[in-house]
Amino acid sequence: MRRSTRPPTTPASTPTRTPTRTPTPVPRAVAAVAAVATVAVGLGVRAGADGAFAKYAGSALYTVLLCALVAFCAPRARPAVVAGAALAVSWAVEFAQLTGVPAELSAHSTAARLVLGSTFNAPDLLWYAVGAAAAWSVHAGVTRLRR
Repeated sequence: MRRSTRPPTTPASTPTRTPTRTPTPVPRAVAAVAAVATVAVGLGVRAGADGAFAKYAGSALYTVLLCALVAFCAPRARPAVVAGAALAVSWAVEFAQLTGVPAELSAHSTAARLVLGSTFNAPDLLWYAVGAAAAWSVHAGVTRLRR
């Protein structure tokens, strides 16, 4: 009798599946607390510091806040997606300042001034990336701890 040298096959009725790892969602409550804490830190920086440090810390915290809001709205999103989305929005708002529309809106509304700013400042683009990286590292750490 001759033996087959082929490896055994699995029957078609029992497919083999590779287990996939889905990200453990960060609860919305955690994202909400992060958003409130970010606003508190921003207000603290604004009250206790001035000059370039306060300005660029505010830019980084703006993106951290956006990360918390994205995580709140999409709790199953991966940390890199959350940080990337927040960074994209931050950059879009900064580049929109080149049009003059945010400046016009900011002249009539404090909320618009806080959200949209008024004048383009190229170094802000770097500090938004710093904020996104910081928020990504915290979000990734929290996600790992929850597994």
